[in-house]
Amino acid sequence: MKTIDPQDVKTAEVHALLLGAIAPRPIAFASTTDREGNVNLSPFSFFNVFSAKPPILVFSPARRVRDNTSKHTLENVLETRDVVINIANYDIVEQMSLASTEYDRGIDEFVKSGLTPEASVLVQPPRVKEAPVSFECKVNDVISLGPEGGAGNLVICEVLLIHVNENILDEAGKIDPFKLDAVARMGGDYYLRANGNCIFELPKPIRNKGIGIDQLPDFIRSSSILTGNNLARLGNTETIPSEAEVEAFKADPLVSYISDKYKNDIAQLQQELEQLGKKMLEDNQVEQAWKVLLLSRQV
Repeated sequence: MKTIDPQDVKTAEVHALLLGAIAPRPIAFASTTDREGNVNLSPFSFFNVFSAKPPILVFSPARRVRDNTSKHTLENVLETRDVVINIANYDIVEQMSLASTEYDRGIDEFVKSGLTPEASVLVQPPRVKEAPVSFECKVNDVISLGPEGGAGNLVICEVLLIHVNENILDEAGKIDPFKLDAVARMGGDYYLRANGNCIFELPKPIRNKGIGIDQLPDFIRSSSILTGNNLARLGNTETIPSEAEVEAFKADPLVSYISDKYKNDIAQLQQELEQLGKKMLEDNQVEQAWKVLLLSRQV
């Protein structure tokens, strides 16, 4: 394990390590205006949601590492206290990237990127028409984190209006992650497309406390087949199946087939049942997985 003291290396190296490790990061595609009404559009991956009531988003335009100058977005929000945070998806990711070009002050990145400005309702900056979601915000506060190059500036934004493209909603009116097709920043030139196999479901911890990994049988905790994630899913259950339930599960067709096939090789039979239990856990068949794993030590 390599250990690095941020005080011992250049800021650029710290910056690269932070962005490479803390990923993926959502992107605030921020549109702002200056006092004269000149529009700026720029993406920031130091961004997240921090509150629902009031609805608060925070993003951070950092001071440039190379020359310690501030970005136009920061200057604009300090002047006008308005911002629209647009959410970029895969359909516009390259246009968003183009908008990150450091054009001279007064150059409109909407024009440069080919994106369409749409008038906001409550704030001055326009929103990105092509964005699947846009948040009209007032700036409650800007907190400087330091005077040197690389220092962030926390822009605390209160959401006044939310615009959602209905095409990304599911039948229940909630945002469908597959239809959203969001993008996120990794380190260097890398991005993440949040779609396909990148999206998976994970049951939240149960309301009544799970037994925890420490309460799993020793042979399960020490398994060379089950992963930490597998063990955590078992630990998120309240009770272990009874002996009668485990015994009855021997009649399961797949369990019966495996038991018959490897009846003359106990070590292989135990391994096959553990593999089946692992597969069931990954398919969120937790109760069945418990029974299979317990059966693996009854053979």
